[in-house]
Amino acid sequence: MTSVLTAILAAAVLTSPAFAAPAAAQDGHAPHAQAGHGHRHADFESGRFHVRVDGPERPQGDVILIPGLSSSPEVWGALTEQLKGRYRVHRIHVQGFAGAPAEANATGPVSAPVAEDLARYIAEQGLNKPAVIGHSMGGTIGMMLAARHPDSVGRLMVVDMVPFMGAMFGAPGATAASVAPVADQIYAGMTSGPLEGYQAQAAAAVTGMINTETARAGPLEDTTTSDRQVSASAFRELIVTDLRPELARITAPTTVLYVKFNDPRMTPEITDGIYRASFSGMPGAKLKRIDDSAHFIMLDQPAVFAAEVNAFLE
Repeated sequence: MTSVLTAILAAAVLTSPAFAAPAAAQDGHAPHAQAGHGHRHADFESGRFHVRVDGPERPQGDVILIPGLSSSPEVWGALTEQLKGRYRVHRIHVQGFAGAPAEANATGPVSAPVAEDLARYIAEQGLNKPAVIGHSMGGTIGMMLAARHPDSVGRLMVVDMVPFMGAMFGAPGATAASVAPVADQIYAGMTSGPLEGYQAQAAAAVTGMINTETARAGPLEDTTTSDRQVSASAFRELIVTDLRPELARITAPTTVLYVKFNDPRMTPEITDGIYRASFSGMPGAKLKRIDDSAHFIMLDQPAVFAAEVNAFLE
């Protein structure tokens, strides 16, 4: 990857809701007490996340859905409706995001401990090699889970995420260590500054990451009701996490869906090349670009996305 491409990618990432450093979560939002929504909460103790469960008594299998940074399980609403008649759907709500209290995620890394607790969730719930689908940061968590607990995952789908986001912030050949100073600087910027600036950045970012205007309200609310400290810590962790050396440990069949980078200089062919290079450690992975969509594929192209997920599951 050339330094020019790196700069372009970095510019794209720096306008994401993650860098917008959302406002602190609102007190009084009780994610564990949601009745009348057609789902139940899994009986599982964790300070890292809680789980909404939908589906029949005798499902064809289990599907775990992991949203991205500062996102809620609601981004999976349409897909859940498509799947819950056949599959038992487990929607993860990471603590500190979208109104959920920060709990154990109040300090330190987020993705890695969430992945560890997901492995425990799968074991304690008696799930038999569930399919795991993760969007953005959720894709990072999915890759961690599948690489570090390969017997826990039946198949993996990564939605619009590369295994080393830090490559976007450094010179060619960047490493986790070399991009750490940049990550620290971004973290400092995310944890200070006026709230009004954060809100304005978040609004602009969501607009750029979702082409469908009517679908933006939910993700924007998720961003503004996420805990600022948790989002900052999680974003820093993403920058300094390089999963490329771990990809070979993933034994589950893997599909990667992605979109063209949101910059006119980034052609589909350049985007394809970046993803091929990023996942070269997994030669068996299926890589597919989804056109006419921004970062939230499930919102911009719900029918196409559902079809890809059905093919992935069957």
